[in-house]
Amino acid sequence: MSEPKKEEFLDNIEDLEAYSDQEELIDIEETAAEFDEIDEIRAERDDFRNKFMRALADAENSRKRADKDRKEAEEYGGAKLSRDLLPIYDNLERAIEAAGEANGSESKAIVEGIELTMRELLNVFRKHGIEPIAPKIGDKFDPKVHQAMFEAPLPDTNSGDIIQVSAQGFMLYDRLLRPAKVGVSSSPPS
Repeated sequence: MSEPKKEEFLDNIEDLEAYSDQEELIDIEETAAEFDEIDEIRAERDDFRNKFMRALADAENSRKRADKDRKEAEEYGGAKLSRDLLPIYDNLERAIEAAGEANGSESKAIVEGIELTMRELLNVFRKHGIEPIAPKIGDKFDPKVHQAMFEAPLPDTNSGDIIQVSAQGFMLYDRLLRPAKVGVSSSPPS
């Protein structure tokens, strides 16, 4: 009888060893599953961090773009109105020229009133960032701020020299509102 007990005991030991091996396998599998879960959570965290950083950068870019758009709207929003006022300036300038040709005491008072109105208009223009472009005869033609209305050969001038100013141009801060209208010499250099 002792032998069966010995075999029974050995069977129990083998069962225990198999059981402990299974327990270790289960512990290893559980640990591996936990590590996998931790890795998934870390990946999800990194993904959320990436999305958050992108959203933060996008919000900052949107804020900067909105500030830039607001500033441009403040500075250049009145460009259309300003362009519409430029013919009034031109007409006042023509009125001064025409009244100056008619020599009379009545025209002197009218010219003075028109000049005051024109100065006030220029002050309002300057207040809102509008500066005149006033080329002079003999200046070099600059296509960035001048518009050539005609080209003609004129003795004693170089090609590209301004020979006549038809209308002043205007800049709105750093943008061209209207180019100065000029006549340009086409004569070759003397």
